[in-house]
Amino acid sequence: MLLTDTNKAGNSRAGQTLTEATCAALFIAAPASGQGKTTVTAALARYFSNQGKKVRVFKTGPDYLDPQILAQASGYPTQQLDLWMAGEQYCRHMLFEAACEADLILIEGAMGLFDGEPSSADLAATFGIPIAIVMDVKGMAQTAAAVALGLATYRDDYQCAGLIANNCSSERHAQLIRDALGVDLALLAALAKEPEVALPERHLGLVQASEVTAELELRFEMGCQWLEQGVARADSGAELLQLPGQVVFKAGKIEAVTAQPLLGKTIAIAKDAAFSFIYQANIELLQKLGAKVSYFSPIKDQKIPVADALWLPGGYPELHTSELAANQSMLASIREFYQQRKPVLAECGGFLYCLSGLTDLQGGYYPLLAIMPGEGAMRGKRGCQGMQTAMLPEGEVRGHAHHRSRSSGTNPPIGYGRRQRHPAPGEAIFREGNLTASYLHLFFPSNPEVIGKLFSGQLAEPDSDFLQRWVAGA
Repeated sequence: MLLTDTNKAGNSRAGQTLTEATCAALFIAAPASGQGKTTVTAALARYFSNQGKKVRVFKTGPDYLDPQILAQASGYPTQQLDLWMAGEQYCRHMLFEAACEADLILIEGAMGLFDGEPSSADLAATFGIPIAIVMDVKGMAQTAAAVALGLATYRDDYQCAGLIANNCSSERHAQLIRDALGVDLALLAALAKEPEVALPERHLGLVQASEVTAELELRFEMGCQWLEQGVARADSGAELLQLPGQVVFKAGKIEAVTAQPLLGKTIAIAKDAAFSFIYQANIELLQKLGAKVSYFSPIKDQKIPVADALWLPGGYPELHTSELAANQSMLASIREFYQQRKPVLAECGGFLYCLSGLTDLQGGYYPLLAIMPGEGAMRGKRGCQGMQTAMLPEGEVRGHAHHRSRSSGTNPPIGYGRRQRHPAPGEAIFREGNLTASYLHLFFPSNPEVIGKLFSGQLAEPDSDFLQRWVAGA
């Protein structure tokens, strides 16, 4: 069961608890990845923010990089929405809370509109949010209209607001698409190819916002002009740059967090260019459980702050291996913390950091923490991704895997992740003393009770057949 606080707007309006709120909302989707969804969503967020509107942006699925970009564009934290990982009631609650305070809600979809179970279309349909389709139309015209119309009418449980044609080469190109769409679907914008607006990328996705803050600001402001020019080029009378229609958001049926097993405890969290894959929802859940959080940089700081528990999240340690390995003071500080048998959670990049060493993308080997046996190595474009449930002795926590590395030489795992739709065992889960480590990125609100146990050190011993059950995919 997902737990969170009761809604923040729940004490207003003549002493009555609000059960619904209305807000303008638009869902940005596409036929596939790489169509320009994040660029368009960020540009829309900045455009309406510049108009004095309060814009809240959400990202579909387990994504860390896009939300960093979208948060900077809108000026507010971007939360993840996923019907499987977080649950419908959690998503409903988050949208309701946003609707209580925002002028506009934007949601960026993941992959193609119908990809995944549940998909972006499922999320839009569940909450009645109109969809704008972003499509790269380079190399096609009437066919783009056919694909867009197919997406718009494939199901009858959602509304499609129109097409945003990206990489549209000319006014004639836009006219061909507009004419082919006819009266069945609006051409919301015909966006020219503009490399100066596109967002910078690397091997796991977009470059982290913190690395290119000033550059992003320039791209966001250019993106506003890009949208205005694209709407004018579409010449269809569509109102992409006017607030979309109001959507009614109902309050989610969420049980409040009342237990505080982490009260009085401080959790040290690695956060810098090497470790940044952190859900805002995870931080908020730790605080609701009573914890104080304290951030530190494994790259730059000399030691971890005084703390009762340690979280090493995922990120890009493979891009900073030499700096991490050279910071001997920090390595010694974490080793000492671990030897005190204080709780440590290490996810993906954090897990690699805990191993004896890591071979980076250039083939260089760097010794790291060595608080658990084994070594990590990057493997180029080959990787693993997907939704999984972490099967821990303390209980189940939902999350996902996304990595392009491998580990070897580790001790046997205590269990495995359970894949969302496949019987084979998922990512291995390790426990060395009070260290819990895996490639899995956990979504803490999916089971606050387990998270409280992990960070308070109330760890359970696996029973005699725990490993065998999950090897068998039970």
